[in-house]
Amino acid sequence: QVQLVESGGGLVQAGGSLRLSCAASGRSFSNYIMAWFRQAPGKEREFVAGIGWSGDTFYGDSVKGRFTIARDNAKNTVFLQMNSLKQEDTAVYICAADLSPTFSDPRTYDYWGQGTQVTVSS
Repeated sequence: QVQLVESGGGLVQAGGSLRLSCAASGRSFSNYIMAWFRQAPGKEREFVAGIGWSGDTFYGDSVKGRFTIARDNAKNTVFLQMNSLKQEDTAVYICAADLSPTFSDPRTYDYWGQGTQVTVSS
């Protein structure tokens, strides 16, 4: 069982930066693939970024070159550094974990946080 708690969301102007954190409790954090998804009102849940056991990373097309995912296994935490934010990045950002998911498919993740709101103003 893994519990996930996100933090770091907020209001930022376009072009600005935010850093999200996802703290995990439970056993064997390093065994889990971790990911960030986001969901805007009226839209489907969208894959943002994922990171594997050894640090290999994957990104959604809309955030490549702007966002960076990282993990600290000693602290059971995964981070999402978001730079050059755009209004279309406004969404609830949700942390997810699973032992063997398909990175970009939210249906394959068993564990989810509650999410943290990110709002990008013009």
